[in-house]
Amino acid sequence: MVTIRNAIVSKRFCYMSHNDDADVYMEYPVCVYGHKYIRCGDFSSRAGLRLECWDTYIGQKYTPSLVIGNNVCFNFRCHVGVINKVVIGNNVLIGSNVLITDHAHGCTDESDIDVEPSKRSLYSKGPVIIEENVWIGENVSILPNVRIGRNSVIGANSVVTKDLPPYSIAVGNPVKVIKIVRNE
Repeated sequence: MVTIRNAIVSKRFCYMSHNDDADVYMEYPVCVYGHKYIRCGDFSSRAGLRLECWDTYIGQKYTPSLVIGNNVCFNFRCHVGVINKVVIGNNVLIGSNVLITDHAHGCTDESDIDVEPSKRSLYSKGPVIIEENVWIGENVSILPNVRIGRNSVIGANSVVTKDLPPYSIAVGNPVKVIKIVRNE
């Protein structure tokens, strides 16, 4: 029964997002908003995946774009939130409880501070680009306006707020590069 439900959820996702050629496997439960803004290759996810592409929020309009490459693996309870652009390259392994977002509720200045957070307009500082062959550890948060270079590793519990070069190993809150495996 569970296997049939997962197959139906996976096929429905491909149909709704017009990715009929993709080989997608999603474990139930899964939550997807804005199917039409998602382009993907072959990927898999464990239970609890949330893909949210918001084109409107409290009267504001957005043009989100989520691109998921081939051989991407989302582990349990991952959340990808998009109002601008998020690209996840080929061969990316994403640990459980990972947040990838290109936006926040409002700005972090006086203009929004007195407004309830849920009633603030969504604001993006820029896209998130994750290049190929990246390994993202458990409980990582990847925040707006960052590029993660190919063949990088991000350690568990890290918060990524800045670009990471290719072939880097990075950990911490905020994330810091602790090793460059290969210089280009």
